[in-house]
Amino acid sequence: MQIDWLLVNGQFHTMDAGRPQATAMAIWGDRIVALGDAEALQAAFPAHHRLDLGGRCVVPGLTDAHIHFQSYALNLQQVDLFEVPTKQEALDRVAARVAQTPPGAWIRGRGWNQDLWPDRAFPTAADLDRVAPDHPVALTAKSGHAWWVNSRALALAGITADTPNPPGSEIVRDAHGQPTGILLEMGAIDLVRDRIPEPTPQELQAALRDAFPQAWRVGLTGIHDCDGRSAFLAYQHLRARGELGLRVHKHIPAKRLDHAIQVGLRSGLGDDWLWVGHIKIFADGALGPRTAWMIAPYEGEPDNLGLPVLPADELAALVQQADAHGLACAVHAIGDMANRAVLDAFERAARRAPDIPHRIEHVQLLHPDDLGRLAALGITASMQPIHATQDIEMADRYWGERARWGYAWRSLLDRGTTLAFGSDAPVEDLNPFVGLHAAVTRRRADGTPGPEGWYPQERLTVAEALHAYTLGAARAAGKADRLGSLTPGKLADLVVLDQDIFAMPPEHIWTVRPVGTMIGGRWVYREM
Repeated sequence: MQIDWLLVNGQFHTMDAGRPQATAMAIWGDRIVALGDAEALQAAFPAHHRLDLGGRCVVPGLTDAHIHFQSYALNLQQVDLFEVPTKQEALDRVAARVAQTPPGAWIRGRGWNQDLWPDRAFPTAADLDRVAPDHPVALTAKSGHAWWVNSRALALAGITADTPNPPGSEIVRDAHGQPTGILLEMGAIDLVRDRIPEPTPQELQAALRDAFPQAWRVGLTGIHDCDGRSAFLAYQHLRARGELGLRVHKHIPAKRLDHAIQVGLRSGLGDDWLWVGHIKIFADGALGPRTAWMIAPYEGEPDNLGLPVLPADELAALVQQADAHGLACAVHAIGDMANRAVLDAFERAARRAPDIPHRIEHVQLLHPDDLGRLAALGITASMQPIHATQDIEMADRYWGERARWGYAWRSLLDRGTTLAFGSDAPVEDLNPFVGLHAAVTRRRADGTPGPEGWYPQERLTVAEALHAYTLGAARAAGKADRLGSLTPGKLADLVVLDQDIFAMPPEHIWTVRPVGTMIGGRWVYREM
């Protein structure tokens, strides 16, 4: 048998308990044929191509288990407001884009976070009006759960003092009842979003194609995508033309559940490049705007328990409806009350799609009484390690002592929970090595908050964190039989690194850079 690739002189960390390490790999077509040492594989498999890896570290292809890839792709074209340190800098960047944009055209941007600004106050429509009087402006907060819009955008959306708050959301108002320009949660946000012209299918497909290389350069070979219908259609068109650059586990928004049931979709339908994932449901908001649903009030805000997006009984009914038709659910839950309500809903479900487990997205704060319930119910914890280190100040400020149980990876893992890690890009950095660093150290790249990290008892080992980006993500998608580890018979998805993440000081993991990314036996990115 003549194989396509023989990779030799590597340090293969397979994530396969049967053979944790190897120094050579044989690949034929899109599959791994064998692992072992170079001499044995060379004798057994003549190869079209032989590549000496120079002793470099090789790991399975990484999967981002929670990403908004359409949003990420389109954001590459928008005003970059990611963690700007002041409101004025955000306004300056908007003004610069206004100068390049015809009057009346929408200005879009993303990434602002008022908690980083000196006064931590929400900005207003009037702020934007000063720099963009002739353009509607809509700027998405870093969390994605708040929008900052100007007066022209409010007018186009028909939002006035008399507009009621849509269910589970809020139009923030001043002392006189006038909208301030801040919209919290999807119901209110959609009033403006629905007025913004959508990119054409061709424009969206082009944006996605341009974004795939960004993913390859950081070692991603697969994603669990949380965007909507237009993204799913774009992925299908790209797949049909052989241009889909990542393996996509595609979530379906809850508002499309009836349509999915009517046409008979089930979780897992598709092929090894694109398949139906989970029904994506929202239980609450986010920490930043204090809309995460809490058991007890936020520190210093005795009347604020956050915002449940759905009442608990409606949430449970939605989960049961999806479950009964073979559709697994992925439910966004940040606050401890939201997580409890989601666990209660899953407990009531009959579980009709056992190959793809239900999951909770984020699981940012759990009550200690609920820590063991995910494992007991077979629920995947889909979490984003970078949220923990980015949210340190907010979590301590708004949750107080409860923050001890925030982002509790070790506590969940020790109780038997499957972890699947992602980035939530464009909310956070796409780079999974930034997330791996956060999971292992509970520190930021600059060392904050200190050598031991934030609540260091929740740190993971490198192997445990890597597992959550590989085999854990594959199990969450029902693909562990073909993805997630470097195992003979599985798909040849792998990443070659410039440093050995198992041998280097953990505090430097964020500096690791892939030098080769292979998907299905084909190099999509290579600098070797």
